[in-house]
Amino acid sequence: MRVIVTGGTGLAGRALCAGLAADGHEVIVLSRRPEGAPKMPEGVRVVGWDGATARGWGELADGAEVVVNLAGESIGGNGLLSILFGRWTKEQQRRIVESRSNAGRAIVEAVRSAGRKPRLLIQASAAGYYGMRKDEELGEASEAGDSFLARTCLEWEAASEPVGAYGVRRVVVRSGVVLAVRGGILPMVVLPFRLFAGGPLGSGRQWFPWIHIADEVGAIRFLMAKDEASGAYNLTAGGKGDARARRPAPGATPPLGGGVRLPVPHHRVGAGGLAPSIAACPADPWNTAERWAAGR
Repeated sequence: MRVIVTGGTGLAGRALCAGLAADGHEVIVLSRRPEGAPKMPEGVRVVGWDGATARGWGELADGAEVVVNLAGESIGGNGLLSILFGRWTKEQQRRIVESRSNAGRAIVEAVRSAGRKPRLLIQASAAGYYGMRKDEELGEASEAGDSFLARTCLEWEAASEPVGAYGVRRVVVRSGVVLAVRGGILPMVVLPFRLFAGGPLGSGRQWFPWIHIADEVGAIRFLMAKDEASGAYNLTAGGKGDARARRPAPGATPPLGGGVRLPVPHHRVGAGGLAPSIAACPADPWNTAERWAAGR
């Protein structure tokens, strides 16, 4: 089957595309900079798009089985220093929101014009949908929060919702922080431990919703194959763990520090230009994958 993936050059996108291509599917990745895109797995084709319209790629949706929308400006900054001490400017916040909502609207445009419409849209979202509600257990039916990330997720999800009017089934995946040995945030989190300066941010008592890259990809592929799946799914690892649980487990690695606690100034936690790390750490929601547990 033909699968179109936006945001396919990112951490989760590359892993998803690699698996799909290895299984013999036709995989097309949409990239705003195809000439500068990283080398993709064998069998994956990169096609240019502007991130906002169906121009130049919309005809590929005609006959495609699945569209996976992972597109969006990175919220994590570039490098460890940016993650720890960076701040979002108003311009960055605008790009974070618009890159997501524009991609969703472009997919709706392509679906509307397609003669043979896709049967399924997998729409990415994030655990940040629920906002900063530290001690509340949050399932898929819980209300959205009111933080910048929560409002971003609301717009992100809403942008592609109109595909349902064209008979396209839609699944929304609200993922925790995706962890992988190579790539993403994990290598940057491990680095301070290797420098004998590792430790939690602030009190370390904030919840840390996460998911391993293999589980993220496996869940998306499961939802692609499950014809009755629709609506929102929380993609987070089971169990209840706060940010202190991010420290290496005893015996997993040689002891490389871990007693340093990085201060988080309270005045930086707010709706404005907060640091990317703070947005992800001080009061993240305790997400539970209720629909997975219930087998629905």
